[in-house]
Amino acid sequence: MTPPRLSSGYRLSKRKMKNPAHPGRIARSACLEPLGLSVTAGAKVLGVTRQTLTKVISGRSGISPEMAISLSKAFGGTAETWSPTTWPRPAAAKTKSKCDVRKSRG
Repeated sequence: MTPPRLSSGYRLSKRKMKNPAHPGRIARSACLEPLGLSVTAGAKVLGVTRQTLTKVISGRSGISPEMAISLSKAFGGTAETWSPTTWPRPAAAKTKSKCDVRKSRG
């Protein structure tokens, strides 16, 4: 089974790494930059504030289950691949349909 592809063409892998990259760095390099989205535009797509997205992509904040759902809806992959350490969360699964996210266009 091959890992899911993001809309930008990058693959998300579930293999364990010794020192894995922060999901925020992946969001920036595999999603925002290839689509030409600024942090402000990316935050608007995800339905979060610019400050929240800045903290995530700089690695100063972790990926919440809700943010993982938003990233998966906007850029592809699954919530589990965006934040495997915080999944599964029953409360987040209930809010999955409530996330106000628009699919990114690349």
